[in-house]
Amino acid sequence: MKNESFKKGIKDGIPIGLGYLAVSFTFGMMSVSSGLSIWQAVLISLTNLTSAGQFAGLDIIVAGGSYWEMALTQLVINLRYCLMSFSLSQKMRRDEPWAHRYLVAFGITDEIFGVSASQEGKVSAFYNYGAMCMAIPGWTLGTLLGAISGSLLPDFIMSALGVAIYGMFLAVIISPAKKNKAVLLVVVAAMAVSTLFAVVPGLNKVSSGFVIIITTLVTAGGAAYLCPVKEDEVHES
Repeated sequence: MKNESFKKGIKDGIPIGLGYLAVSFTFGMMSVSSGLSIWQAVLISLTNLTSAGQFAGLDIIVAGGSYWEMALTQLVINLRYCLMSFSLSQKMRRDEPWAHRYLVAFGITDEIFGVSASQEGKVSAFYNYGAMCMAIPGWTLGTLLGAISGSLLPDFIMSALGVAIYGMFLAVIISPAKKNKAVLLVVVAAMAVSTLFAVVPGLNKVSSGFVIIITTLVTAGGAAYLCPVKEDEVHES
């Protein structure tokens, strides 16, 4: 049964790994252009596995932010993984040892959680291991390829390719924003708050790390208060 679960996890993890390969390429490229070495970029991807957290962390590193800014930013941005782990722990087999549960929690990403939560019945830790065997190498290899390319390509091409990350984020938010007014509200509010911190005297002195933290708390908290998810909507999803 463990072998079957592992093989199924690998099968379901292949498209995730391919998607991560493309996205992490941009992170590797931007890391090198920001002054990090190739292996520093690869080590970050290998040990973090969080796209939004890594891009935000890179901005803080470049800006010379403090450890407190980095810690708080990562805590706020990646808090969803804690909630996903809690949720997935209820779906795992009761006899799974704690060591397996901790390893599964380390490898939780949005996509791995999605495929794991959609499985019928209880989920074996070996299913997640199979998915992780595709997702983690895909994310790390993509970072390596992007970092190598960033160290070889001329500056004008690097500048052009740097726009890719903004295209990725637009692709992520446009579709759900069309379907859900609450998501649209969060997107517009986040843009407005970020703009205020960029142009208002005094506020533009706040470091990028704390801007991310404040924007996340204000917009997400406001949306949760104004547009709460009803219990029947949770069950339908």
